[in-house]
Amino acid sequence: MDKNKEKRPSFVKRFLRQTPHAITMLFGIIVLVSVLTYILPAGSYDRVLLNGRNVVVPNSYKIITSTPIDFLGLFKAIPLGFKSAADIIFVVFAGAIMFAFMEKSKAVENSVGTLLKKMGFGRKHLLIVIFTFIYGFLGVAVGYENNIAMVPIAAVLSLALGGDLILAAGISVGAMTIGFGLSPINPYTVGTGHKIAELAMFSGYGLRSVLCFIALSSMAYYNVRYFKKITKNPEKSLGKGLDEEGISLSKPIQEYSVTANNWLVLSIFLMGLAVIIYGVFNLNWYLIELSAVFLIIALLCGIVSRMGATLMSETVLKAVSLAAPGAFMVGFATTIKVLMEMGNIGDTISYNLALLLQDMSLYTSAISMAVSQSVINFFIPSGSGQALATLPVMLPLGETLGLTRQTTILAFQIGDGISNLVNPTLGGLIAMLAMCRVPLDRWLRFIFPMVLVLLLMSCVALIVAVATGYN
Repeated sequence: MDKNKEKRPSFVKRFLRQTPHAITMLFGIIVLVSVLTYILPAGSYDRVLLNGRNVVVPNSYKIITSTPIDFLGLFKAIPLGFKSAADIIFVVFAGAIMFAFMEKSKAVENSVGTLLKKMGFGRKHLLIVIFTFIYGFLGVAVGYENNIAMVPIAAVLSLALGGDLILAAGISVGAMTIGFGLSPINPYTVGTGHKIAELAMFSGYGLRSVLCFIALSSMAYYNVRYFKKITKNPEKSLGKGLDEEGISLSKPIQEYSVTANNWLVLSIFLMGLAVIIYGVFNLNWYLIELSAVFLIIALLCGIVSRMGATLMSETVLKAVSLAAPGAFMVGFATTIKVLMEMGNIGDTISYNLALLLQDMSLYTSAISMAVSQSVINFFIPSGSGQALATLPVMLPLGETLGLTRQTTILAFQIGDGISNLVNPTLGGLIAMLAMCRVPLDRWLRFIFPMVLVLLLMSCVALIVAVATGYN
């Protein structure tokens, strides 16, 4: 056998090695969307107000006057994207500032170091599995952007275990994205979908829970497998050259202990998280309030750690400088959403994808519905926004094809949830990767094989749903 052929990398690996830089990739999409405004007709559905939200009226699509994006408009959309994403951009800065103060106090480092000292390095793989499920549970039960402050802790843990920042993103960002995207109680996708479909809230949770658990288990296995690979051969690490300043352990593991001041800092952090969770679920808090609480936590941590005014000021500017590339990516990615709105082609894409499903078989239509929602997710990255824009069209279409409403919502959730792992227009994903200091192009190289596995699992779930008349 030819040894060169035997060692030749797979098509997927060759494809991923050619992944362009994140800025190049996003600018290419920005140009593509601008070109599409000249090719696709502008169109719009009628919308009605339902429970305070604009919902699409089925069979109301109509062609409207085209509004193609000219050369100047393309570049005007970039600052408009930053303006639209201001809330997410600032939460990246606020989260980075908060973590920088906690890092200065050594509370996180000492806590992780002490945990490893007590559990021992012989349980590295178990720790990766446990923390993958912890972050997955946060995604299931708490939400997505609400958990941004937890991401840097995974970075400290991963480096302490001998992993890299890519593994940290797998443990935290990967698990939270899967947990949130496939959550049986996701209020933004499943909840909104059930309201539109007039089904009992979060009904059909059995199949969704099984799919979510299997997906998180697969992510845990994938993380352990990657960790084993880079431990055996550090040259295969996708995290080579990434900035690890301030998040790696600075002394031998045996020397770690948690001081009284560390406990105080951690208590402030945990109380802040409790306040955030209460505010999210009871007071409709979102990114602005989260940013405010992050800054309050940072200030209190600086005070109890007896930092002087100069040190606190330097810590803020250092944190901002480290978070700036990720914050820039959030605004740059949001440009795509702005261009879609300027060109009025979002509804046109949704309408034509729905037309493609009409002549398909039952099983094929269910899977194709999930694929079409994945495509739409790149143009409407908001879960609830996508539900309001597409489900009023997809639900009647699904019933015409012979799909239950529950199956249509499952296909929508799968398409939205799994594509979130690789969606460059999703501000929350870009923000969390920024907190791990992981560029989008390296993340895509890491997570893409996992996305293929999850899509295969999801197709099986949809086949089961169709076969059983899932309701």
